[in-house]
Amino acid sequence: MHKKNTVKAYEALLSRFCQDFGERSLDSFTSDEILEFLNKITEGTKQQTKRIRYSHLSAFFNFVRTNIDQSFQNPCDTPILRKMFKAKPITSWDIIEKDVIDEIIFKTDKPRNRLILELMARGGMRVGEVLKLTPRDVQDRKLTLRDPKSGKEREHVFIPQKVADRLKEYIRDKGIQPDLRIFPICYEAARTMVKKGGDKVGT
Repeated sequence: MHKKNTVKAYEALLSRFCQDFGERSLDSFTSDEILEFLNKITEGTKQQTKRIRYSHLSAFFNFVRTNIDQSFQNPCDTPILRKMFKAKPITSWDIIEKDVIDEIIFKTDKPRNRLILELMARGGMRVGEVLKLTPRDVQDRKLTLRDPKSGKEREHVFIPQKVADRLKEYIRDKGIQPDLRIFPICYEAARTMVKKGGDKVGT
């Protein structure tokens, strides 16, 4: 069974495809038309997003060939389209030692930034997941992640008691309302903060 976010992505793509070409017969499409369509709907997006849209459309055409007409030619299945929408090479990340992470956190003075780093390091959370947290998501050591990247509706993580206590104290001191974000900063600002923390210890 497909994840909910994957189903939504298929629905959005095919809805747009039907909107643009609803009256056309599927066997009338050329690879140039498919390229023009994909370029239009992925303009300004990252290569990974372009690859996903191409893969979804290609999977739809493959479904038609497998289940409806075995003589059907998939217009996505051409060398130039495969090359243009190929996946980016996988980046190999260096693993940072625990003592280095501890040093980064120790040298971060601002309580907000320190908490963000601790939640990432001690709770194994992504930057985006930390930034979505609201006081309503905090139940002592248990944190609820809403719309996580896994595609599930929600997930739960557990953090050390000391971090949980600091988080509750921060929420109380700042008077943050239950449905407001605990850390109302943008993704790029958080990434920059994490990078600066690493620069302090030479990572």
